[in-house]
Amino acid sequence: MPESGTALIRTEKLTKSYFAGAIEVRALDGVTVEITSGEYVALMGASGSGKSTLMHVLGCLDTPTSGKYWFDGHDVTTLDDVELARLRNREIGFVFQSFNLLARLSAQANVQLPMVYAGTPVKVRTARAAELLDLVGLKDRMKHRPNELSGGEMQRVAIARSLANKPRIILADEPTGNLDSRTGKDIMRLFDDLATKGNTIILVTHDQAVAEHARRVIRLSDGAIVS
Repeated sequence: MPESGTALIRTEKLTKSYFAGAIEVRALDGVTVEITSGEYVALMGASGSGKSTLMHVLGCLDTPTSGKYWFDGHDVTTLDDVELARLRNREIGFVFQSFNLLARLSAQANVQLPMVYAGTPVKVRTARAAELLDLVGLKDRMKHRPNELSGGEMQRVAIARSLANKPRIILADEPTGNLDSRTGKDIMRLFDDLATKGNTIILVTHDQAVAEHARRVIRLSDGAIVS
């Protein structure tokens, strides 16, 4: 993990355009932002504001139309698909609203997946998955499949999976969106704990109560940062 306070993410005049027939839709419109190591940041905005597009670009799930993006000083916009996949796997952990767990695998096997892709030895990844599930309070549910878990438990598995390769950044897209309010509060307490331990976390949310957990809020509207 880099020294806290150093720039981990930096963008300059990022744009992302899509075409609906002949009409250009600019999902990002000149976004310049800096996020330092160890920060806990919320990206806020209404539906269509560009917050999810920005998360996809920062997470190397999508590429910008123009502008620059540096991750830990490296120009991400020059990387090819293989290099982007390697960066995603080793440096970025993802938590999605819909959990994205594989139904046929146990909780422990789901958590191991990023380590499988990284080539981590079986014994090491099995032990780390168990350790992470214990961290998120699921020590006794390791062998359960997703359909045997509650929504909150599935999101805890997803959070454990996001930590598998000791990433330098955790990106969470509406992490409480499919949960009831009480379970959502439990999940946010878990993110608060991870932030306290020095993890860099970026939350994407439209929910003010969720955003208030972050130390900094970046608000977007029509693809641009407004505050």
